[in-house]
Amino acid sequence: MSSGVFVLKDQETLIPMQPASFASEEDFQRLLANFPALLSGEQIDPNAPRQWLLVAREKSIASEENGAARWAIDHLFLDQDGVPTLVEVKRSTDTRIRREVVGQMLDYAANCVVYWPVEELRQQFETNCAARGDDPSDAIAGVIGPERDVDSFWDQVKTNLRAGKVRMLFVADQIPNELKRIVEFLNEQMDPAEVLALELRQFEGEGLKTLVPIVYGQTQEAQQNKAAGAPKRSWDFASISAELERQGGRQAVRVAEKIKTWMDNRADEVVFGTGAKEGSVTAKFVQFGKPFYPISISTAGKGGVWVGFNYIQNPPFDSEERRRELLRRVNLIEGVSLPDADSGRKISIALLSNDAELAKLLSAMDWFVDELRRA
Repeated sequence: MSSGVFVLKDQETLIPMQPASFASEEDFQRLLANFPALLSGEQIDPNAPRQWLLVAREKSIASEENGAARWAIDHLFLDQDGVPTLVEVKRSTDTRIRREVVGQMLDYAANCVVYWPVEELRQQFETNCAARGDDPSDAIAGVIGPERDVDSFWDQVKTNLRAGKVRMLFVADQIPNELKRIVEFLNEQMDPAEVLALELRQFEGEGLKTLVPIVYGQTQEAQQNKAAGAPKRSWDFASISAELERQGGRQAVRVAEKIKTWMDNRADEVVFGTGAKEGSVTAKFVQFGKPFYPISISTAGKGGVWVGFNYIQNPPFDSEERRRELLRRVNLIEGVSLPDADSGRKISIALLSNDAELAKLLSAMDWFVDELRRA
């Protein structure tokens, strides 16, 4: 009997896929750790699809101040807004998937918001990145965007924990109806916390494997309740300028205006951020069908200009030599001494208040854009 899932191998071959189970819970957990996209961030938030940073597997949770670990959550992820996402994985054959897992998750959430020091989370994330050979700053910048500061991101994680703004996510190969109803009820009632379930179905056929994620708990009432309390802001250059002037005076606005004029003249698109507290405007270039974001203005961290070294690495324009040359040109600005070209780097607007120094920055950007166009 067909499952209703097919893979079109070529124009002549249709392969019916059959339901398959995960060999073990460990296989299931490893799959999510290696491929966080399976958490289906676009279903969780269609307007701003969630992106994921894995902090740790089997993240310990204490039940008292300075106490020993009492529990461990299967996965701890952070999204681009610093919202801790607690993921508990169960196979449908585990009878605890119906009710017991709910009380288990509520224990985890109630205690992690009290007994998780954000410094510990950051250290564990950085340790795990190092073990994989990844740079922690690059990993974070790839999720939060080129204009945001890594330290401010961790500050937001801390703020979310203190406010109880966490996401509880039950993951199974089949979500029973009892759990669906509980999740929908809790998600409608809880704010700012969010409770969801994700069913990750697996199908196999002729050596191929298909994974289909389905998110439950996003009832219309729950979405309306969350949206009503969710802080959102549509930034434009006027609102960014007002915030920069508040932070650094009229001189900061003058610098921003000149950079914005450069963006208008040279960029393929000028993109404004939507942060609740921090505004940004970024120059976007498209080459080889891929985006490049070399420069941004941001109100984060008392305002600054960001050079997005980590956002100019799309193949085939992925040249370490070009990034080093851009770094060299940017470091010609008096008072600027960026250490490397591996991630986004902030330049104080105050250092660009001199027209000659600002011209050096824009000249470096011109060089980059010309290189990109010639590639």
